[in-house]
Amino acid sequence: MSSPQDPPAVADLQANRSGSGATFGVLAALAGAFAAMVAALVVGLSAAEALTLLGIPDPGPLTTYGLPAVRAVADFSAALTVGSLLFAAFLVPPQQDGLLDVGGYRALRRAANSALAWAGASALLVPLTLSDTTGQPLADSLRPEDVWRAADTVDVASSWRLTVFFVLVLAVGCRVALRWGWTPVLLWLSVLSLLPVALTGHSSSGGSHDVATNSLILHLLATGFWVGGLFAVLAYALRGGKWTALATRRFSTVATVSFIVIAASGVLNAWVRLQEPSDLVDTTYGRLIMAKTAALIVLGVIGYLQRRAALPGLEADPGDRRALIRFAGVEALIFAATVGLAVGLGRTPPPELKQIPTPAEVELGYNLAGPPTAARLLFDWRFDLIYGTLAIVLAVLYIRGVMRLRARGDAWPVGRTIAWLSGCAVLLIATSSGIGRYAPAMFSVHMGQHMLLSMLAPILFALGGPVLLALRALPPAGRDAPPGPREWILAAVHNPVSRFMTQPVVASVFFVVGFYGLYMGGLFDQFVDSHGAHLLMNLHFLVSGYLFYWVVIGIDPKPRQVEPLTKVGMVFGSLPFHAFFGVALMSMNTVMGGWFYRSLGLGWNDNLLEDQRNGGSLAWASGEIPLVLVMLALLIQWSRSDQRLANRIDRAADRDDDAELAAHNAMFAELARRDREVRK
Repeated sequence: MSSPQDPPAVADLQANRSGSGATFGVLAALAGAFAAMVAALVVGLSAAEALTLLGIPDPGPLTTYGLPAVRAVADFSAALTVGSLLFAAFLVPPQQDGLLDVGGYRALRRAANSALAWAGASALLVPLTLSDTTGQPLADSLRPEDVWRAADTVDVASSWRLTVFFVLVLAVGCRVALRWGWTPVLLWLSVLSLLPVALTGHSSSGGSHDVATNSLILHLLATGFWVGGLFAVLAYALRGGKWTALATRRFSTVATVSFIVIAASGVLNAWVRLQEPSDLVDTTYGRLIMAKTAALIVLGVIGYLQRRAALPGLEADPGDRRALIRFAGVEALIFAATVGLAVGLGRTPPPELKQIPTPAEVELGYNLAGPPTAARLLFDWRFDLIYGTLAIVLAVLYIRGVMRLRARGDAWPVGRTIAWLSGCAVLLIATSSGIGRYAPAMFSVHMGQHMLLSMLAPILFALGGPVLLALRALPPAGRDAPPGPREWILAAVHNPVSRFMTQPVVASVFFVVGFYGLYMGGLFDQFVDSHGAHLLMNLHFLVSGYLFYWVVIGIDPKPRQVEPLTKVGMVFGSLPFHAFFGVALMSMNTVMGGWFYRSLGLGWNDNLLEDQRNGGSLAWASGEIPLVLVMLALLIQWSRSDQRLANRIDRAADRDDDAELAAHNAMFAELARRDREVRK
């Protein structure tokens, strides 16, 4: 029974929680300001050197120090946005009806606010970047009639302008979303919003810029998850959230993986920028790398101590959050300084190249030994940090799932394992072998890579049944328990987006129209020199192919059932378009991307039209192999389906002494009796 003192106690609790929210707001603002201050101070060490190397006039202190400060605010706000969405999507559970709970709702609103700050800082960075690039004072770059038009001439400014658009859409989505199902979509959009800027700057130019750019993408994603996730967990703990122990445990796993990714990608990015080991101590760039490495080591130690002290304390007493808040608060401030260091590092010129790069090295990031012989295509490897790593991770996760099933005595067909691992091997070979090395430089090799990624690897992945394996290997959350990875997978399979994309017509159109629009619509010719465009093309090939073959021959659970005849119609209605596409390529008299291929200066690839026709013939000929594999898989699946149906009927007959057959015979006997009566 309530006492008269209860209402004031409730009011005090609400006031404390409101005060905790204010405390976090002040902490986040101080961290952002600290990051901006560190970035401006670091740039002060190398600003004169950068202007001298670039040969441009001094744009003034407002640009020199304001640009890194605003960039730090943008990066910090981006991390808060990504981390808040990660928190709402996967660190705390929603309500049973699918609506966000209080913690998830607040995280989504914080994501909206930080996204607005991200968009505002990105908008300011457009004129700041133009001022920095041209050497003109900021006031001359702020004229509204010029700023957005001039951004088209500067890649970095154009990237910030594109970021503004993406992030504003993201902010609106965070404001209107109330159901948990939208949070993974918004998280994916926030990750996509990081990419325009990740594909510009130091990492997008110079030698080995393919490795540098890919490592920077991984670096930024891991930083966003770790930094933003930490602040989101800290905000939740300060408010006394119900699921603090669960959120901290899940975030600990994310932080561990992020630490490994940040360390590995940072080493790779430094390796391709430093010319000699002595550059670490002899250059400002090298000394900043050492400072950032030291900060990362300190963060790793704090994270380790937090796992040893805060997590066990929370497990023992969910109400005892003091150790978590103490460690997280210190870690947050060090992270702010690290963000400032990273921005300063990005504004600091790397050591000068010891030799002038070739045109191919400037455009591709590496040199080619000669024409693509069979030996070079097979053995001249250059590991792709994005898709090569993805292939290895997918293989390892699948093997772990199979081992978990076998450890508890459950069987898993060997054929599925072989199919999945073969798909991973195809993905690795297509992107990291000589095929991946030569694909950006020759249209014919690019088309071979396209066929492997869209026509072969997806078939093998669909036959591997990864979703079914995950559903069997992962334990269910249990009644009234917060949903876990198994429940997330089920939600992804049966959500409205999956239902729409797996409609036979939609899956077929997505599979076919994409490459017609890419090649015949002029997109390939426009973006053939873009590393980011090649990454997105490969992603489209994989996703569109997997969706199509998932519907046609996939053994995984699907949002909708498709009749066998419809599957056959999808195959014979879609795959011939690849052959038509190949014939169209062979018939063209203009070279797609010719301006780029000529700029590479490859004397052994001077007949570009012939190379394009070779690519067309490869596209035409390679359509037969997937057709045979798909039809063979369909026949085997139908045969096994008929056998399973026959077995079910036999078991039912054994249980009820063939009652169905007896009823069937009785029906015919009755019809015969009535027929005799009619004749009489």
